[in-house]
Amino acid sequence: MINSLSLRHGFLLFLLPVAVLLVGCQSSGDEASSDPDDGAEEWTTLFDGESLDGWRNPYDWGQARVENDVIALQADDKFFLVTEDTYRDFVFEGEVRLPDRESNSGFMFRAQVDSNRVYGYQAEVDPTDRAWSGGLYDEGRRGWLHPAEGDSLAGVNFREDHGSAFKPTGWNEYRIRAEGDSLKIWGNGEMTTAGRDTVDPEGVIGIQHHGEDGKIYRFRDLRIRQLGGS
Repeated sequence: MINSLSLRHGFLLFLLPVAVLLVGCQSSGDEASSDPDDGAEEWTTLFDGESLDGWRNPYDWGQARVENDVIALQADDKFFLVTEDTYRDFVFEGEVRLPDRESNSGFMFRAQVDSNRVYGYQAEVDPTDRAWSGGLYDEGRRGWLHPAEGDSLAGVNFREDHGSAFKPTGWNEYRIRAEGDSLKIWGNGEMTTAGRDTVDPEGVIGIQHHGEDGKIYRFRDLRIRQLGGS
């Protein structure tokens, strides 16, 4: 099913029914290792565990620091820490731990940056009862791409299919593959999103603090592997 909103803005989900087949026919281990290596570069570490070299805060607020091999974000308003470099075709991996079940976060990829604004693709981190972790959100622009904006049934189906993939009180591993117009997201080894979109062919990687007063969001083991010499 393709809704008019998706077509109008260039996003086409092939999750129904194709992605059901994609997810259902692979074990979590297969999904995590199924990316082809042809033409791929070696993994590049985005965070060395000691400094914030290669990262910047484009906002006038928000604190980022390194604590025990972890990037800790703290703020009273939403902000993103983003990479200085931009990326086109890649596989990204990272881990996130949220302070509680009332928080929210995400991994930005191919994101665009202005002063005090970051927008674009976001792999959702959602520890609430809604349980949409691993969904695809277009931050600051079109809103939800998967589950589809305004489609309550799609949200219910996503929660039923993938709601148990996220651990609200522990570390969670994310994997994002962006190649051409193909966008895929895994959460803790489970493929949660597979779709196509043509809006942003390249951009930065970012990590989000949702803005709850004083809460600390933690990220670690951030790395990227570029594809096809991009």
